[in-house]
Amino acid sequence: MKERTEILEETFRKLTEEKKYASLRDLMQTLYPADIATILSDMPEKLMPAIFRLLPKDLAAETFVEMESDVKEELIKSFSDTELKAVIDEMYMDDAVDLIEEMPANMVRRILAQADADTRKQINEILKYKDDSAGSVMTTEFVALTPRMTAADAINEIRSTGVDKETINTCYVLDDKYHLLGTVTIRTLILARPNETCESLMTPNAISVNTMDDQETAVQTMSKYNFTSLPVVDAENRMVGIITVDDALDIMEEEATEDISKMAAITPSDKPYLRTGVFETWKNRIPWLLLLMVSGTFTGIVITRFEDALKLVPVLFASVPMLMDTGGNSGSQASVSVIRALSLGELEFKDIFRVIWKEFRVSFLCGLMLAAANYGRLMLLEKVTPLQALTICVTMLCTVVIAKFVGCTLPLLAKKANLDPAVMASPFITTIVDVLSLIIYFQFATMILKV
Repeated sequence: MKERTEILEETFRKLTEEKKYASLRDLMQTLYPADIATILSDMPEKLMPAIFRLLPKDLAAETFVEMESDVKEELIKSFSDTELKAVIDEMYMDDAVDLIEEMPANMVRRILAQADADTRKQINEILKYKDDSAGSVMTTEFVALTPRMTAADAINEIRSTGVDKETINTCYVLDDKYHLLGTVTIRTLILARPNETCESLMTPNAISVNTMDDQETAVQTMSKYNFTSLPVVDAENRMVGIITVDDALDIMEEEATEDISKMAAITPSDKPYLRTGVFETWKNRIPWLLLLMVSGTFTGIVITRFEDALKLVPVLFASVPMLMDTGGNSGSQASVSVIRALSLGELEFKDIFRVIWKEFRVSFLCGLMLAAANYGRLMLLEKVTPLQALTICVTMLCTVVIAKFVGCTLPLLAKKANLDPAVMASPFITTIVDVLSLIIYFQFATMILKV
């Protein structure tokens, strides 16, 4: 795939330099919009607008949607008002809303100025919904049918209105007040007798989501029922839009990227890594590093408190990194498992005691195995006394148990508090476990070794 893209990029450059624009236009019409967007994004800025203008209107809009936000911004700057209007008119509503949310305020005003009154109204309606809700990611372009329509009438309706809809594979049967009654597929309509009604052909009790539901809930529903589109209704069960499978894939990628960033203590960014500037990357990372640095001072305080004990028994100091790393790793294992289960809808807060009981048993077995292996290592290789080895190994067992307890409960508590569970991942858990493991370590050292 990479080799193919490089060959196409070189072909684009060559045809542009030789001014063979007709050949370049013919070539682009054989490619997918995503491929054209990738190639144009890597072209010199002065060539990109000229090549983009060669695209037919519908292909230009589809290609524009596939581009990164910074590339879109550069193109919009080069567009005339007429060119900008042509692109907006060809875009589906959800893509137009995404564009508005990506662009700076001065560019948003220009985009809205080129949109017609109806489009502006629909965009403003969608923008009212809370970020990351189902309403904020839906499109209002779907095929609506009435219960009394025959299959023949429904097909004629699809022919006359479907060209402007994002999908016609699934159509929605609504009453005169736009209440969702059921769904009917284009396949069902084509195979049905012409005089059969939509009411008799539809699947009643259609699965839907509310406009205020989280977008992750919508994606999980689509995944569970293998839907390619999902109806979105308001509080009165009136259908207002649909979420399509391409949007669901984008949401999944966005949520996964966001969770990975938070689990690594980085503020999420919408831009690709190589297109994110040094200063912006610094801004995304430094707040978390400062917070973790401050929280990490508690570890230093504990070590300072037991500094005399460490001087008396050097092996205690040598084992500190191992105990802290083991605790951090154990906590991370539990937290990642729970966060994944939460994101897939497999766990709820009411399951917290079942989770704790399970992780306690797992942690005890893991801790016992690690302690036994470490005891043998200390006695055979380090030549420490049995009491010193016992102190280190008992601490390790307790550290693993506590780390997994912290790792499994913090994400559940975060979810209960309406926070993103991914925030309660490796960095925070490691810091908490480090402090707790050191306190336990030195308490055992005081009790067993009398230091």
